[in-house]
Order: sequence, then C-alpha cells, then structure tokens
Amino acid sequence: MSKVFFTVNKLLIIFFILFGISASAAMAAEDAKRPEEKPIIITSQMLTADNKNNIVTFEGSVVAKSEDLTIYSDKMEVFYNNSLKQITKIYARGNVKAIKNDYAIFSNEATYSGQEEKIVFTGKPKAVDGKNVITGTEIVYFLKENRTVVKGSRVILKKQTGIKNALPSN
Repeated sequence: MSKVFFTVNKLLIIFFILFGISASAAMAAEDAKRPEEKPIIITSQMLTADNKNNIVTFEGSVVAKSEDLTIYSDKMEVFYNNSLKQITKIYARGNVKAIKNDYAIFSNEATYSGQEEKIVFTGKPKAVDGKNVITGTEIVYFLKENRTVVKGSRVILKKQTGIKNALPSN
C-alpha cells in the first residue's frame, strides 16, 4: 500500500510541475501577445489628487495626449482603479476638443470609458474634417473599432468625397 501511495504522490508531483511549467509558458505567451500600453500624458495649470476616492482633477489648459489622440479641455477628472493600475473613466468639460490625425471633434463635455474604450461627446458636439461638418446631440467614438455613432445628426458636406471623410478614422 505504501509503495502505491508513494507512486501516486510522485505522479501528482510530476503532474503539478508539468502543469505549472505549461501554465507559466501559456501566461508568458499571452503577455507577449498583448500590445505594450502607451502612456497618456496629461498637462494642466493645476493638479488636485484625491487618493482616497481615486480621482485626479486637472484644471486650466488641460491637454491629454496619447499615441494618436489629443484631448483639450478646461477641466478634466481622471478616475482610476489603484489595485488594477488603470484608468477607468475620464470626464472632460469646457471647450473640449479631440484631435486624431486631421479630424477633430468639439463639444462642451466628453466622457471616456476605459472598460468600453469609447468617448461620448455631449453639449453641442461637432465633428470636423476640412470643410465637412457633422453635428448631433451626442457623438460616440469607439476607439478600438475606429467607429463613430452620431445621434440626432446633421451633415454638411462641402467636398465631393462623401461622409467617410467627415468622421474620425485612422
């Protein structure tokens, strides 16, 4: 009986060692697939950090710049999850302007959702590409999908190229 028990224990130990190695390799492979996160650099005239509530408030000439998107506003509140070390939400208000490549969206307010990776522009939002303009009651820009949804839209096309050039894209 003790010989069988010893053999079973050896097999279990070997199984756990092999499982641990394969799980570590799988996790390393998964980490290698994940793209490196680029930083968001935010500048302003004043910064207030509320560490108890995980909110950082930027005021005065706020500029938030990522790799391919820049957002300007008068005030910006950044909500973060300290344990996950990630931004959960950004709320910008006052003269909001988002620029990506040659496209811009203007509004009174904008809310970025980290989980959904989207920006919702409200307060007279307007998307501009050259002379083409789209206005609406709300403009939702999905970052990962590079897709825009405009509620209550009104489109002014001054180029012959069509609506595609009036919305943000890569």
